[in-house]
Amino acid sequence: MRVYYDRDCDVNLIKDKKIAILGYGSQGHAHALNLRDSGAQHITVALRASSPSRAKAEAEGLGVMDVAAAAAWCDLIMFTMPDELQASTYQEHVHDNLREGAAVAFAHGLNIHFNLIDPKPGVDVVMIAPKGPGHTVRGEFLKGGGVPCLVAVNNDATGTALELALSYCSAIGGGRSGIIETDFQEECETDLFGEQAVLCGGLVELIRCGFETLVEAGYAPEMAYFECLHEVKLIVDLIYEGGIANMNYSISNTAEFGEYVSGPRVLPYEETKQRMRAILADIQTGRFTSEWMRECQIGQPSFKAIRRRNDAHQIEDVGRRLREMMPWITEGKLVDQSRN
Repeated sequence: MRVYYDRDCDVNLIKDKKIAILGYGSQGHAHALNLRDSGAQHITVALRASSPSRAKAEAEGLGVMDVAAAAAWCDLIMFTMPDELQASTYQEHVHDNLREGAAVAFAHGLNIHFNLIDPKPGVDVVMIAPKGPGHTVRGEFLKGGGVPCLVAVNNDATGTALELALSYCSAIGGGRSGIIETDFQEECETDLFGEQAVLCGGLVELIRCGFETLVEAGYAPEMAYFECLHEVKLIVDLIYEGGIANMNYSISNTAEFGEYVSGPRVLPYEETKQRMRAILADIQTGRFTSEWMRECQIGQPSFKAIRRRNDAHQIEDVGRRLREMMPWITEGKLVDQSRN
C-alpha cells in the first residue's frame, strides 16, 4: 500500500484549474473552502437552480453555477452530492458538457464501481475520498491538520490523472496526514461494509438496544442515555487515540473484565461474523446497491419512514434535554445546519 504526503504532491497543479464542486453539503462545503484557502483561484459550486444551498455557498463568497454550465466550464468536476442523485445528474447535465481531457472526480466509489455512471473515455476519472465526514475535513484543516484521504484512478485519459488527484488531496488537507492509494472497488466495498456492519448500523443498534433494556428494566432514561450513548464518545476517543489496547489501559479493571466476559454474549463471535459475511456478500454482488437505487426510484418511502421512526425514539428526546445541560457540547460544533 502506497502512502503519499504533501512532500510527494505538487499542490500548485490544482491552483490554476477551474474546479466545480457538485453539491454543497457536508463534503462539498469542506472541499470548496479548503481548496480556496489553499490557494485555488477558480472554484465554483455547481447546484440546481432551486437548491437551498445556494445561499450558504454565496455567503462564503463562493461562485455558484448551474450544473450543466459548470460542467462545460471546468477542468475538474467533483461529485460530492448524494450517491443516489449522481447517475441521473451525470447523464443529464455532465456527460455531454464535459470536455475531452477534463477530470471527473468522486468522493466515494459507488457509482463508478457498480457501473451506474459510465464516463466517456476521453476524461480522467479519479477518486478523492477523505476518511471522515466533511465537517471533520473542514475542522481539522482549520486547526492546521488534515483528514487522511484515499486516492484512486479509474481512467487516466491525460496521463496525469494521479498527479492531479494528489494535488487536490493535498489542497484539502489530506497530505498533512497521509494519502493512501487504492482502487474504486476496494474503497467502495470496505466503506459500505464499515458503515453498515459497525459504524452506523452495528453501533447505533447496540446503543438503542442498551438504552431500551435499561429503561424497560425501570431505570431512569437519563441514566440509560449517559451509560449507553453519551459515554460512547469517551470510549471511542480512547480507541481513536491509541487502539483498543489504549482504551483498556485507561478504563478500570472491572470495566475491562466486563468487556471480556459480556462482549461475546452480546455479539456471539462466529454468529456475528457469519452475519457480517452475509452483509459483505450483499455489498460485493451489488444487491445492496440495487435495493437502495430501487428505493430511491420510488421516492424513498421505507427509508423516510424508518428515519421518522428513529427520530421519534425516546433516546432522541432525552438526549436533547440532557445536551441543554452541557453547552460545551455544542460550542464550536462540527455540524451547523444553517451554514453547511
